[in-house]
Amino acid sequence: MTRDEQLRKEAAEAVSEHKNTVVSDPYRLHYHMMPPVGLLNDPNGFIQWKGTYHLFYQWMPFKTGHGAKFWGHYSSTDLVHWKEEEIALAPSEWFEKNGCYSGSAIEHKERIYAFYTGNVKDEEGNRESYQCLAVSDDGLTFEKKGPVIEVPKGYTAHFRDPKVWEQGDRYYMVVGAQTEDLKGAVALFSSDNLTEWTHEGILAGGDKGRIKDFGYMFECPDLFSLDEQDVLIFSPQGLEAEGMKYQNVYQAGYVIGKFDPETFSFDHGEFEELDRGFDFYAPQTTVDAKGRRILFAWMSVPDQDEQAHPTVDYKWLHIMTLPRELTIVDHKVIQKPARELEELREGSGVIHQAQLNGETIFLPEINGKTIELMLEEIVIEKGWFEINIHGAARLVYSSEQQLVTLERKSYVDGTMERRQCQLNDLESLQVFVDISSIEVFINEGRETFSARFFPDPKNSEITFGSSHKCSFVAKKWDLKKVFS
Repeated sequence: MTRDEQLRKEAAEAVSEHKNTVVSDPYRLHYHMMPPVGLLNDPNGFIQWKGTYHLFYQWMPFKTGHGAKFWGHYSSTDLVHWKEEEIALAPSEWFEKNGCYSGSAIEHKERIYAFYTGNVKDEEGNRESYQCLAVSDDGLTFEKKGPVIEVPKGYTAHFRDPKVWEQGDRYYMVVGAQTEDLKGAVALFSSDNLTEWTHEGILAGGDKGRIKDFGYMFECPDLFSLDEQDVLIFSPQGLEAEGMKYQNVYQAGYVIGKFDPETFSFDHGEFEELDRGFDFYAPQTTVDAKGRRILFAWMSVPDQDEQAHPTVDYKWLHIMTLPRELTIVDHKVIQKPARELEELREGSGVIHQAQLNGETIFLPEINGKTIELMLEEIVIEKGWFEINIHGAARLVYSSEQQLVTLERKSYVDGTMERRQCQLNDLESLQVFVDISSIEVFINEGRETFSARFFPDPKNSEITFGSSHKCSFVAKKWDLKKVFS
């Protein structure tokens, strides 16, 4: 038995051994992507190929901690119903023995070319990293071609997460990096054939531009064109909190500008966080056959009290966000739930026109553990308006402060913690609740909040409150279960 076969066999045994424990967790979700066992993190290799969406993900099947990651694999024809596929990559070769780390995929000559980081550590913990290539004819099994890029001069071994795209008659790759003077950066490469790559220098970060000296490491870069502008998404590490900004251990966000493929330059604006919530990191996008730019992210953040999650006792950890469609409005990236998610709705739903007068109300038909809640025609005369979800999460808008706040009960110590952002006016809310997760889309996706939360499993109550007169139209749908 080869090393690759042995690792796959051990992973399958781990899934089988703990399956009953995993599915017995009261916090297991219904319509979010989860690992069959163990730990899930970064989305990888997101691509629509021959009519099917493929989303790979970082997977540790043997524990709820990090280690030598595999590439797990889900596929879907509609972004709603997902099939768990066989392992795509196992860390079996010398150039990846400590993990097949994050990367991307591109179609070339009707095949999938997957690029990923091979992680290698010696007995003293010294790291080496290689940007590697694996090729698939069927979207399921991959032939490893080995390293195509070694770390260039000027960077440390913290050099990972290749994202590849085609532009004009060439291919380009961005890699998350740390410079030798310990600054976060995005490295740029170009190629004529996807196997031989030329280092073109630092695209952003390091000592360059508006994000110079911006943390000590950039992870998971993704550069793409959107609405005739160029967007660079990346996840910087080492930022200090600034007021309401950068409150998580690490961040995920973007800059908008213009990439010149001839001079390899990128003139861009200021960094903006993509999501204002507690749990959002390592986003990755693809463009589909309809021309939409679609994003998935890991609904967690590294090094953020992972082992305190209640799901650890049930042998699994972490989930993906829902798929989101991206556009640019007023020089800002807008995120909306993929329209296919309407297929999750059961029946026609319920509609309720509500009026509050400095009170808290419970609407019996507006509750549930797995729902989509839409609030429109919101009128807040003054003061604040709130939604309390299952007694463990609270969304509040203050009209005087023009401030939106998401509070949740900490799964570490039970205290209430918050994330916030400024918002001129609250016009609409779209909220997806799924057992132990919440995703909030405000004003047609102008702001989003993503979070895990762990309410009493018996509590499905949702209440609405205000300090003064307030009115809104609430629409609610129960949502189908598509995962177990």
